[in-house]
Amino acid sequence: MSNPFENLSPRPTILQVVPALETGGAERTTVDVARAVVAAGGRAIVASRGGRMVAELAVSGVEHVDMAVHSKNPVVMGLNVERLARVIQREGVDLVHARSRAPAWSALAAARRAKIPFVTTYHSRVHEKPRLKVFYNSVMVRGDAVIANSAYTAGNIRAVHAPEEGRIFTVPRGIDIEAFSQVTPSRMEALARRWGVGEGSGTVFVHPARLTRWKGQTVSIEAARLLAARGLNDFTLLFAGDAQGRDGYAAELEKSIREAGLQGRVRLVGHGEDMAAAYALSDAVLSPSIEAEPFGRTAVEAQAASRPVIVSDAGGQQETVIEGETGFRVAPGDAAALADAMARVVEMGPEARAAMGAAGHRNAAAHYSVGVMCATTLGIYARLISKSRAAR
Repeated sequence: MSNPFENLSPRPTILQVVPALETGGAERTTVDVARAVVAAGGRAIVASRGGRMVAELAVSGVEHVDMAVHSKNPVVMGLNVERLARVIQREGVDLVHARSRAPAWSALAAARRAKIPFVTTYHSRVHEKPRLKVFYNSVMVRGDAVIANSAYTAGNIRAVHAPEEGRIFTVPRGIDIEAFSQVTPSRMEALARRWGVGEGSGTVFVHPARLTRWKGQTVSIEAARLLAARGLNDFTLLFAGDAQGRDGYAAELEKSIREAGLQGRVRLVGHGEDMAAAYALSDAVLSPSIEAEPFGRTAVEAQAASRPVIVSDAGGQQETVIEGETGFRVAPGDAAALADAMARVVEMGPEARAAMGAAGHRNAAAHYSVGVMCATTLGIYARLISKSRAAR
């Protein structure tokens, strides 16, 4: 694969701005692209309020600037314009890439002041109302390039904001295929001990997502209850994800598990530090979000890990999961349909599950690799920087 920066001299400095670097699709993409910039000979800087992923940046030679870019306070946002402008000037930044709305307003103003290209990526849902929210979100389509993480997201951007067609680029989220397909037995064993998975666990379903209602944990619990009511009890369902301050919702989930009589069979296991091992430990992965996922990283990661997936038949997951071949798609919020799909996975047996997982791996490797995503993104950077430099 050619280097998009090979004809740029000097090699560019790219500043990405993201609220935090804890966990999530936008954060992972930020880290992946920053690494690719460095690998291509450029210089990568990330501005955020910090988080557990900052250590990954340092290992890859990426610089981090600690800044309260997550704040929606108008005074702080105004101060962030000045702070980002100083970073741009001091570090010789060639292009700014914002990945969320609050930091995008400050980054847009700083980039325009410096007369350098401004890029956005729409990772989140595209809201159609109310009007004030639509205006607030409109900063995400004010870039010289507007990157959508799926065709679904791109279509919604066109419908709501109608930017010039030449500024919209669809770049699906990329996954490190090898990272999710090469897991040592020791990692699996360590996680199995921590999560209490072993003989007697039956078919293991993992539902990886932060604990928030729209990710569909309540639907999965109800589906598990329905399975048990049918007499199908040979399974384990694990919710892997942070509460991120939503302790009330976590308590609600625990209560639902108790009331359904599923203690021990259905468990909240907390943040998954090693998600590749979590997928490997599972027999199938659930992503039954009750609202459309703009992309749906979990579904692609699970396929990269050669695991069947059951997802909501909406949004970006409609693009990434091939019905009946790499997994199953069910109506959002339909616990009975989810239970039916889970029952099919149980009844398939190990060999059929392995075949479906292998098909998923081929699908992920062909269409959703991190290499393709980064090369496409760096190509967009290179074209904008070349044009900007020529105009000076």
